[in-house]
Amino acid sequence: MATKIVPSDIEIAHQAKMLPIDKVAARLNIPPDDLEHYGKYKAKVGLSFYQKQLAKPRGRLVLVTAISPTPAGEGKTTTTVGLGDALNRIGKRAIICLREPSLGPSFGVKGGAAGGGYAQVMPMEDINLHFTGDFHAITSAHNLLSAMVDNHLTHGNALGLDPNRIVWKRVMDMNDRALREIVVGMGGVANGVCRQSGFDITVASEVMAIFCLSQDLKELRERLGRIVVGYTREKKPVTAADLKAHGAMAVLLRDALAPNLVQTLENNPAFVHGGPFANIAHGCNSVLATKLALSLGEYTVTEAGFGADLGAEKFLDIKCRFAGLAPDAIVIVATVRALKMHGGVDKKDLKAPNVAAVEKGLANLEKHLENIASYGVPAVVAINRFTSDTDEEFAVIQQRCAKLGVQAVPATHWADGGAGAEALARAVVTVAEKPGKQFKLLYPDDLPLWEKVRTIAQKIYGAKDIVASARVKTKFEDLQKSGYGKFPICMAKTQYSFSTDPNLRGRPTGFDVEIREVNVSAGAGFIVCLTGEIMTMPGLPKVPAAEVIDLDDQGQIVGLF
Repeated sequence: MATKIVPSDIEIAHQAKMLPIDKVAARLNIPPDDLEHYGKYKAKVGLSFYQKQLAKPRGRLVLVTAISPTPAGEGKTTTTVGLGDALNRIGKRAIICLREPSLGPSFGVKGGAAGGGYAQVMPMEDINLHFTGDFHAITSAHNLLSAMVDNHLTHGNALGLDPNRIVWKRVMDMNDRALREIVVGMGGVANGVCRQSGFDITVASEVMAIFCLSQDLKELRERLGRIVVGYTREKKPVTAADLKAHGAMAVLLRDALAPNLVQTLENNPAFVHGGPFANIAHGCNSVLATKLALSLGEYTVTEAGFGADLGAEKFLDIKCRFAGLAPDAIVIVATVRALKMHGGVDKKDLKAPNVAAVEKGLANLEKHLENIASYGVPAVVAINRFTSDTDEEFAVIQQRCAKLGVQAVPATHWADGGAGAEALARAVVTVAEKPGKQFKLLYPDDLPLWEKVRTIAQKIYGAKDIVASARVKTKFEDLQKSGYGKFPICMAKTQYSFSTDPNLRGRPTGFDVEIREVNVSAGAGFIVCLTGEIMTMPGLPKVPAAEVIDLDDQGQIVGLF
């Protein structure tokens, strides 16, 4: 494969020829009066338009997920954009649905999340930074509730909140490990009640989950009211509605709830809305954006964060369960480089051909394919091609996938845009349009909470069993007795391994999954289980991306990606 020099993502973005957002909306038959403009190239689509669209037939839904990620990179969002562009190129009216990037990884280690190369959503800099202000609204709504909790303690604590049983922290959309554990209320009685607390990153907030799962303002307000902020000494839950905070929180989120419309480099429509991480939250864009896209296009292509054991499992068992959705096809993104790492190759040696390592690493892809098959959804493997890949390495992947009845398709959308993913698009259409699919959830609502967690660990991760301390087991029993037993499970786990040890690549076996903590997100409607050493407030790396992000003499952003 000849080497093609591709400029940096931000250089490509600066050269993009964008259409005014009105023209993008007109292709979807969205009237100008239903758009709220945020400059020339971004707009929110009014909730009244969304409500009118709900009665219309839905197009087909395609989920893009990936093998367990590695530092070598897989390109899941890039593939989502490239596939959407390719579907439009082969004559399908396709719309892309993505999550909004968090400032934390944009200035940390991961970088932005608007795609890459010639498969990006535009305007890339806006999307990766403040965008339409949705994350700021979510942060403000969350912290309003935090302030009202401490204010309630200060002014008599009529609800009897136990300061040692408050579970509601504060949030900010930035990686800051120093804020994981803090003490608030220091400095005397004028500054409130002194107690231990902490910060999570905004994408881990239950408000973010509620935002992404609510389909109208009424549902949003009701879900916000169900948030449990803490417990009395008698272990009675105290909610946001008890504090009379949910109405004001909904006010802060009112405008943000409308989906954001942007475009790809090829001027195809894309909704970018909501942004929970998949390793510490449920990892899917908003139900509103997905359903709106399904009503407007023949194909909706969306992605769920990290590997299929995290994002796809939560998309299927949480988002689809709540929203009544069922995907028609699932694309699993893999790279030769990542498969080599799962086969034991060090990152510095990835450019050297190594068919044996690819073959060994295929155990990881094979497990993900088995998991997807258990949901009754057909899969296609997208091999995101790098210039160092060899035909022999591709052949090994395609032969293994063929034995499993799955097509593996190399794609070059990063270098070639939608044209490089046309073969992938045709393969997706073939499986998506086949009749007879029967989507099924991993576990029923009435399975006990502990058994739901065990089911995910054993069937999706391949674990031997789950373990927990006596304290955590008691919390499971309390949640079951308190009426939360029908809730689905949101696992917080490292993205780098099926296990809770990020160093165990490939397809580990014989391990237990330790549940370190369990909490209810009553407004979101699921139970969160923390495993291993997963943190809900990430830290910056030794050399954060922020060190190279800057403005040039013309005021243009450089170094963002």
